[in-house]
Amino acid sequence: MNNSCQTLILGAGLSGLSLAHQLRQEAPDHRFLVLEQGDRAGGVIQTHREQGFTSEIGPHGFLDNCPESQTLLQETGLEKEAIKAPLIDFVRYVYLNGRLNLIPQTPGRILKAPLIPWRAKLRILADLWTPYLEEEPTVAKWVHHRFGPALLPYVDAAFTGTYAGDIDKLTIDSVMPALRKLERQYGSVLRGLLVRMRQKKKAGAEKFSMPAMTSFPGGMERLVERLAEPLQPGVDLHLQTQVTSVKRDAEGWSVTAGEKRYSAKNLAFCLPINASLRLLAEIVTDLPVNKVPLAWIASVVFGFGPGVKLPPGFGYLSPEQERRFGLGTLFSSNMFAGRAPEGCVITETLVGGRRHPEYLELDQETLAAKTLADVQDILNIRDQPVYQAVLRSPGGIPQLEAGYPKLLQWKNAIEKRDNSLFICGFGWGGIGVNDTIKLSVQTAKALITSQRQAHTTELKGLYF
Repeated sequence: MNNSCQTLILGAGLSGLSLAHQLRQEAPDHRFLVLEQGDRAGGVIQTHREQGFTSEIGPHGFLDNCPESQTLLQETGLEKEAIKAPLIDFVRYVYLNGRLNLIPQTPGRILKAPLIPWRAKLRILADLWTPYLEEEPTVAKWVHHRFGPALLPYVDAAFTGTYAGDIDKLTIDSVMPALRKLERQYGSVLRGLLVRMRQKKKAGAEKFSMPAMTSFPGGMERLVERLAEPLQPGVDLHLQTQVTSVKRDAEGWSVTAGEKRYSAKNLAFCLPINASLRLLAEIVTDLPVNKVPLAWIASVVFGFGPGVKLPPGFGYLSPEQERRFGLGTLFSSNMFAGRAPEGCVITETLVGGRRHPEYLELDQETLAAKTLADVQDILNIRDQPVYQAVLRSPGGIPQLEAGYPKLLQWKNAIEKRDNSLFICGFGWGGIGVNDTIKLSVQTAKALITSQRQAHTTELKGLYF
């Protein structure tokens, strides 16, 4: 077996599979090998199907507002299979002050909604003359400083839904660097956003429209299944191959996995961020951190029979101040058809996260019972579920806390020093499906052309 190639790709999660796909598209003659320690490709993207109910162990979907992801769907034919739930058509809730509060998704409607007092709404305008907060403030400190305390529960809920994180630890420079850039440039977030809107309008940009959540009839695992289809096990894709050592020499890269040896001109780390850091520690001396904090979650799934009606919409999130057991609950059968048997509904509640890792130490039965009590109380459901499952993700969610921007700067610097080293993967530059695909596409282009793209920050929307 020839274990030499042009590029070794470490990891067959979404990042590694997307990179392999892009290399096939742009450079069909480029010889690569994908090494994966597990017995399947796909990483944390896994769909659980049982008794007619479909739920997710990993991400539940991705927004359709990323060009790189949309191109990938077109190239793989998945655009014909994709199903969508437009955000504009589905309401979201925040559980606050003991009840579900509907969250509009447009700024105008948010301002009109009775979510916070008018005095607090006027306080938001103080952003126009509030001084820039130096260093690396937490999300909570930054929001309080610029907009006042009234928004904190809603911001908490939004970042809980995205990162399962703690806004007293997540930093604004890490999670929304483009927003910080606007703030510094224009002295105000609101002023910066207004200037940006005018610039887009002047340039003839399309009018903003709300994105849609995207998945597939059989669940998110279809995405990685399709990407893995062209890869031949034992040829392009080597499963159950755990990399134990990485070395750089005059001829290129040498990788050890048990008794096997691999060599390549280029090396692409497509592993979760901490797995990459462990291996990178062998080849660099200036590693800024040994690991990034992780938030671990479990998804507790309930299927309810006929007679149980869920509120319309995607689901709800619970800020920490409400002291609920679950972080939030998705109304999965509302979002995508076919997630539950005819007449039934399915919910998926996220438990644990950065703030409550102790919940995940509970046994399956206790975890399910506490979650059920929480969901039944919030949704006023008296029926018992006809189906339940506790799904524990095999990977944690990287937390973008203090020091993360410096870690990204270090990554960019070492890639510039060595034109044969490429770093992408879960947690580098974002944690979403779109973030992962976009970085993999950029990595493939840099690998093929031997030209690094300038690092840019993208202003992202914050959705509940």
